[in-house]
Amino acid sequence: MAMDKLRAMQTFVRIVDEGSLTGAAHVLNTSVPSVVRMLASLETHLQARLLQRTTRRLSLTDEGRRYLAHCRAILGEIDDIEASLADQQTEPCGAITVTSPVLLGQMVVAPATRRFVQQYPQVRCKLLLLDRVVNLVEEQVDIALRIDHLADSSLVGHSVSMIRRVVVASPDFLHRHGMPSHPKELQQANCVSAGRPWLFREGEREFSLQVSGNLDFNIGAPAIDACVAGMGFGMFLSYQVAPQVHSKQLCIVLQAFERAPMPLSIVYPHARLLPRRMRLFIEWMKSELTEAAL
Repeated sequence: MAMDKLRAMQTFVRIVDEGSLTGAAHVLNTSVPSVVRMLASLETHLQARLLQRTTRRLSLTDEGRRYLAHCRAILGEIDDIEASLADQQTEPCGAITVTSPVLLGQMVVAPATRRFVQQYPQVRCKLLLLDRVVNLVEEQVDIALRIDHLADSSLVGHSVSMIRRVVVASPDFLHRHGMPSHPKELQQANCVSAGRPWLFREGEREFSLQVSGNLDFNIGAPAIDACVAGMGFGMFLSYQVAPQVHSKQLCIVLQAFERAPMPLSIVYPHARLLPRRMRLFIEWMKSELTEAAL
């Protein structure tokens, strides 16, 4: 008799989640011998040991860890498809908590969230604007906008744009002090919010420079205003100064020395089932961020 692969995968995931064969059998409403047989059949089929079993505990093998990740992804896709078919005719409702960097949130995420709630009034959105990395699980946050490469494999990420780190100055400041041809020239210039070293790339080599200035801010908006007022050079993420660059209030300099851009991603904890309100919000925000041309 052929093995039911889907049921075997579900059983394996349940064993891991419950931490025991007995716990898995209870949740699956079956017997422990049945769970044991299903796991044994799966390991035989794969020709790999998935779990190390002792009288006291279960632990995943390397093969088990890899197979578990694939099982979760496949089962999650199936749940998503079934959920989308079941609820596509219903009005989305419930709460979503979202976090974003402060300036990105003010410029793009907050207006996009407002439009989303206008479209789906039964959804309640809470937006947290924070310039720090939020632990989504521990802090009970559903979705985050992040600017960086994702290091946490437990998160799902959708990259929607690439963000540069740019040096800018006002046309008046450049007229008075000249256009720099190399980042080292910034060490003799006034630089706004220059507490941390500024990072650059020349060819394949990355390097940092400690610059200085007489104005420092702990958030980006007033630092951008100071640069527009001709107070010095500033280093910002490209989306932060996009309006000022577009209106020619600021000019980007030293483009040849910029580091590789970073992805802007929508991320959320890896879940077997996303509520419809979250799926809709993710697609909505992807569209909004793409249109914003950050």
